[in-house]
Amino acid sequence: MPKILHFADAHIDMANYGRRDPETGLPLRILDFLASLDEIINCAIKEEVDCVLFAGDAYKDRNPAPTFQREWGVRIMRLSQAGIPTVLLVGNHDISPSIGRAHALTEFDTLQVPHVLIVDQPCFLSSEELSRLCPAGKSLDLQLIALPWLSRTGMMTALDLQTRDLDRIYQEMIKKLNHDMDNWFKQADPELPIVLAAHASVEGAVFGGERSVSLGNDLVLPISLVQDPRLDYTALGHLHKKQELNKGKHPPVVYPGSIERVDFGEARDEKYFVIAEVKQGKTKLDWHKLENIRPFVDRYLELKSKDKITDQVKKALPSSDLLKDAIVRLVLEYPRAWDPLIDEPAIRELVKDSFEFHFVKQPQSEVRIRLSKDRAIGSLSAEELLDQYWEISKTPEDEIKSLNKLAREIIHPDQDFE
Repeated sequence: MPKILHFADAHIDMANYGRRDPETGLPLRILDFLASLDEIINCAIKEEVDCVLFAGDAYKDRNPAPTFQREWGVRIMRLSQAGIPTVLLVGNHDISPSIGRAHALTEFDTLQVPHVLIVDQPCFLSSEELSRLCPAGKSLDLQLIALPWLSRTGMMTALDLQTRDLDRIYQEMIKKLNHDMDNWFKQADPELPIVLAAHASVEGAVFGGERSVSLGNDLVLPISLVQDPRLDYTALGHLHKKQELNKGKHPPVVYPGSIERVDFGEARDEKYFVIAEVKQGKTKLDWHKLENIRPFVDRYLELKSKDKITDQVKKALPSSDLLKDAIVRLVLEYPRAWDPLIDEPAIRELVKDSFEFHFVKQPQSEVRIRLSKDRAIGSLSAEELLDQYWEISKTPEDEIKSLNKLAREIIHPDQDFE
């Protein structure tokens, strides 16, 4: 029963928050991603898995800096030196939109790194082919259907399509995939399990932030394709939210999610990788939670009172131990007139132990006074205009009386209001 470690969406150079480490010169957030990658590599070696399957997106884009290529390479070489067959799918962040240009993982293919296979085209890999990745004397009793990122341009070229109609293009792409899948199943050894690995969106899956996947600019695979009963495991990448799309049924269809939180859309998501013991008709999943994920704290507060604003903010934030070393965002909504009352230094002091703090102020402009068509603004007295303002600014009733008294003293200084 082959034991596969499946992970995806490493994005190791996603340094969108924080400072640099003075010792390595690397952004501290990069070290977060690399720590998760180290945890995965260490587990693969300790558990002596039969194969590591990476389902795409090593970097944030197709032009990683040499430093980041070095850090990724060091960790993949650890798998190679341990003699663990490793299959790396090319994801949409790894591939160039121009046909013929090298992708971000091409050096492993060019240098023919032992035990490592890069897959940048859809293909079927037999047990014999996969066994070539094993150390001498070992074999891998597994068959793999691999679908790296399918670019629309590449598929249009392969299918010789001249149309720009997206619906027609996607229909033809799915038709071609179904045809290829049927042919690959015919080639497969009926005595050995089959795994599908794909970097793609799948119908019915959700992004981080709970946005449903819908047809757009990218190809969305039909759920029936990844749940084909002839498969024994479907290992997916591309969506950052951990999810099973065929829970409790066979085959398991799994997005392990990204290996670190990328942005606040993933603030509440825990991060995982999977070890799957693949067996025909019965595959066992072992979810491994990544332990050292940087916490994200995302809070929204709408001020209802202008009194003790800093205290209101303090109550809206979690305890100091939860803020420590976290990436924190506070969105504060309030009437624009209260802007001078907000003590930003005092608020920042509350989160001084955080890794990074994003303070998003959203002052709201007062609603304009709407008059009936038969009235002009010049027809209103000063007192009537004030009454309109108190209403739209939601001034408390107990304040209006004293404010009106002060206003009358200013407007009519010659009158006695005692």
